[in-house]
Amino acid sequence: MTERPEIQQHRLRAISGEISGSFGDLGTFLPYVVAIVGAGVLMPAPVFLGFAAGYAMVALIYRVPIAVQPMKALGAMIIAGGLGVSEIAWSGAAIGLALLLFASNARFANAARAIPQSVITGLQAGLGLILGWVALGLMAQHWGLAVPALAVLALSLIAPRGPWVPVVLIAAVLLGPAQIPASQVIVAQGGSALGFIVSGIAAQLPLTLLNAVVVTAAVARALYPNHAARVSERRLAATTGILNLIFVPLGALPMCHGAGGVTAHHRFGARGAAAPLLLALLCGAGALAGPKVMDWLMRIPLPVVGALLLYAAADLVLSRRMFDARPDCRPVIGCAAVVTFFFGAFAGLIAGLLAETIRVHIKRGRRAESGDC
Repeated sequence: MTERPEIQQHRLRAISGEISGSFGDLGTFLPYVVAIVGAGVLMPAPVFLGFAAGYAMVALIYRVPIAVQPMKALGAMIIAGGLGVSEIAWSGAAIGLALLLFASNARFANAARAIPQSVITGLQAGLGLILGWVALGLMAQHWGLAVPALAVLALSLIAPRGPWVPVVLIAAVLLGPAQIPASQVIVAQGGSALGFIVSGIAAQLPLTLLNAVVVTAAVARALYPNHAARVSERRLAATTGILNLIFVPLGALPMCHGAGGVTAHHRFGARGAAAPLLLALLCGAGALAGPKVMDWLMRIPLPVVGALLLYAAADLVLSRRMFDARPDCRPVIGCAAVVTFFFGAFAGLIAGLLAETIRVHIKRGRRAESGDC
């Protein structure tokens, strides 16, 4: 018995969405991987093996497209020349161990969920603004490539599960100009190795706890409410910890989950375990291909990467909670977002909590005044 045409069309759209959505997070993946691996700081095989293991873990445990990304703060220090192979291994292992300790304590999840929703929304928006600023910088290198890429990706607003990302990437590889070698990005810096390790951990761990655990859990619950129990803060901390403790000492890049990556996968059509499973297979193939995979990645123009990143940034800033927020919560959201953009996620958390405390105090004062009347 043959299937009805509408069922076949639905299945084709679902498959197309999983394929397109699986590539949706390349905007945060490519810049770090191409720069660090292309410069020879880390070898491609263990780097791609780490991401393959991460996405396989996501497919098996979460069954929804939770992103696996390079750690931003440590990645920036590696690109700047502050961390070598041994320093990367020690930093990743230390952060992995810390995350596993957090995951083993039930109080961690309770403390994470005690953060007010207005503050989390502000952190999410601030991270989106940071990604958006990076995206604009990448697109500014060649607007002639960025604008057509944005136009094609905008079709996802009409048909969210269309194959828009693969279309853009294939066209960019075939039609785009040659890239600047990634090795030119690395600039060596002097200084104490131990000092760089400590400063890298101090910069990365709060960002990972907030963006890769707390905010990612909140975004996943909003996008995939039926899987909310599976995507918990403790579980996200545990999977991130395992990846870094095991694979970074073997030569992988420090990895984490990320709210922007979750929205990027979702924006371009990924909804289930197929997208992370496909990425696990592709990263596994990249690990086997070794240096050859870098030849292909280097062909993707950075302005096109910026276009992908911009859509992920917009989804973070323009979340549903941003529009549903009560008027008195919006100053708190704005405060957390602006401070996060200029000073980082940890500063944004402190500023947001202070703003929320002031908001609650003012609201109680108004209630008291109305009662006296």
